[in-house]
This record gives sequence, structure tokens and C-alpha cells, in this order.
Amino acid sequence: MIQARSYNGYKGKRLATWAKVLIALLLAGVLAFAGLFGAVLYGSYDHIQGEPQVMVILGCRVMPEGNPSILLQDRLDTALDYWEEHTEVTIVASGGQGSNEPVSEAQCMADYLTAAGVPEDQIWLEDRSHNTKENLLYTKELLEDEGILVEDTDILVVSNGFHLTRTRMLAERFGYGEVSTLAAPTTHIPSRIQMYIREPLALVKSFVLDRE
Repeated sequence: MIQARSYNGYKGKRLATWAKVLIALLLAGVLAFAGLFGAVLYGSYDHIQGEPQVMVILGCRVMPEGNPSILLQDRLDTALDYWEEHTEVTIVASGGQGSNEPVSEAQCMADYLTAAGVPEDQIWLEDRSHNTKENLLYTKELLEDEGILVEDTDILVVSNGFHLTRTRMLAERFGYGEVSTLAAPTTHIPSRIQMYIREPLALVKSFVLDRE
């Protein structure tokens, strides 16, 4: 009986230790996510320095009928508000064509902008990218082909607020110099909730994997 009591007591302590480890891991995960979420929130604001010569609008989904999705329209309307006060800025529409999209995101953006009054020759299309990493790298190539070095040029990037912390991180990694950001609202509430949950994880993924 003495041996049985001793064994059962040890087993109880062992289970308690595993429970403590599990709780500690869960708490660490919650704290890590909270920190990343805070970083996403901290970056989701307008931050404009100097006088940007180039405005880059990052692409988002195009609907089957060829219209911009709500998130993309939020970005475009925000860009148009800025352009109306800075009509000399060159605009880069950055986004390729997905398998379920009738046109490239860049072309959809250009059509929307020209319909709103932006001169067609003021819009440059970067229509190869399929993610944020490619948005920035292919835009860099496009600008350099036009004689514009991103490390020496004030550039304004437009996207939804949740996207801007990761965008700034990658822009710095890829050699951009002075990068300002313009935060578009996310007017579709379900998308806002989904993206603010997703983006902290995407931030980790980009930090680890997204390299030149």
C-alpha cells in the first residue's frame, strides 16, 4: 500500500507539471500574438514625410465582373483623395492577375483611376506580382527601368491599414529609402476582422521567408 500511494502521488505531480507546461506555452502564444497584433495596429496609420514623387497602390482582389473588390476600392478611393491634392505624383498600380480574376489588378486599378480623372500617362502598371513581396520587388524593377532609384526617391505606398507594418518592413529590407504610407480604411467589417487576425501571422511569415 505504501508503494501504491507513493506511485500515485508521483503520477499526480507529473500530470500537474505537464499542465503547467501546456498553460505556459498557451500563454506564451497569446502574448506573442498580442505583441504582433500591437505591431500591426501601430503601423496602421498615415505616415507621410516630405513630398513623395511616386505613389504605389498595392493590389487586391478583382471581382469576376472586373470591378475592384471592396478592399481594393478602399485603397483606390484613398489614393484618389491624395492625388486630388498632389496631381503631379506618378502612380504605380501594382498587382498581377489571379486565376479567378478577369484582368490584372493593375489594369483594374488603372481603369478605375482614369475613370475618376487621372491621366492615363500618369499611371504605370506593374502587372506581374501576386503578393506583397512581389509588389515591392517588381515595382522597384519598374521604377529603376524608368531611371528612378527607390533608395533615392520619396515613395508613398497606399494599402489598407492592417497591411502597412509588413509593407514597411519589406520595403526597408528591399532597399527602399524614404517610404511614406497612406492607410486606407477597411470598410467591409467581416474583412477587417479577418485581416487583423490573419496579418500578425503573415507578418511572421514575411519576416522569415520573404527575401530577395
